[in-house]
Amino acid sequence: MPVFARTLRLALAPCLIAGAAWLPLSGTALAAGAADLPGQGVKVLPLKSSIAEESFQTLLVTKALEKLGYDVQPMREVEYPAAHIAIANGDATFMANHWNPLHADYYKNAGGDAKLYRKGVYSANAAQGYLIDKKTADAHQITNLAQLKDPAIAKLFDADGDGKADLTGCTPGWGCEAAIEHQLTAYKLRDTVTHKQGTYSALMADTITRYKAGKPVLYYTWTPYWVSNVLKPGQDVVWLQVPFSALPGEQAQTDTKLPNGKNYGFIANHQQIVANKAWTDQNPAAAKLFELMKLSVNDINGQNFLMSQGQNKPADIERHTNAWIKAHQATFDGWIAAARAAAKP
Repeated sequence: MPVFARTLRLALAPCLIAGAAWLPLSGTALAAGAADLPGQGVKVLPLKSSIAEESFQTLLVTKALEKLGYDVQPMREVEYPAAHIAIANGDATFMANHWNPLHADYYKNAGGDAKLYRKGVYSANAAQGYLIDKKTADAHQITNLAQLKDPAIAKLFDADGDGKADLTGCTPGWGCEAAIEHQLTAYKLRDTVTHKQGTYSALMADTITRYKAGKPVLYYTWTPYWVSNVLKPGQDVVWLQVPFSALPGEQAQTDTKLPNGKNYGFIANHQQIVANKAWTDQNPAAAKLFELMKLSVNDINGQNFLMSQGQNKPADIERHTNAWIKAHQATFDGWIAAARAAAKP
């Protein structure tokens, strides 16, 4: 068994001790007479990564599932590669933050469409890429990541004194890690750029501190995420283009150039809900719900920003989620009605 799979089993051990009885993947909802509760008697285990800001998106899905009668367990933290495999194997039910195509290799390696369900787009057009502070960009006319091949340019972003640029990058195991590592090699930046990895939120806290101290910064980020509410693109920082398209694995043939000719190294991703296919086959109400739910990037950004300002406790996220539902009650109720209809013979 691969190391990450063993780690996953340990992480989910409290859930797996009871075996298949804990998380039934056979049989439809038990309350056939309760048309408004097609999920009654069916337990659900949601997964999310270590990104705290994914809790909002996941909690919104769980609240909708609960409205359908499903018995949703507390969400578990498992990084993306292992989460896809856990869901494919039936050790967990769903995750609300599958990035397509960034997670294409994880999806394929876990069994693809034969074992996983993904239909519909939960949150569309998530951007990602590399940014530097605008002051340094303007002063040195830096617009492209490839300019960091110049040791003099790279040294501007040296935070640890080794003469190389320090790129605030990704937590090990995330899809962006593979992309960054591939691009550093493709763009011949290994001699002048160091990919700084660790817990992303902690790395970005240090990066923001450097920016506030007036020092140059170089980092990778994505939207929706709170970072762009603090370091505003176009005002505080600027996106860097890349010299050509270069992505790993399943994305190898992807052309990341935009219609306007600019190339930031990544195409827009769609976040989708991914679930165990055997489970969704047996729970058409949940399958329809997963297909229909939609959340805007702006709404996610707004909630994530509140978390960055200290409203990051479970009670805060619960309050934010309830407030979103209240503000979009007709939409939420429409999802539930369509899901209930899908459960009827």
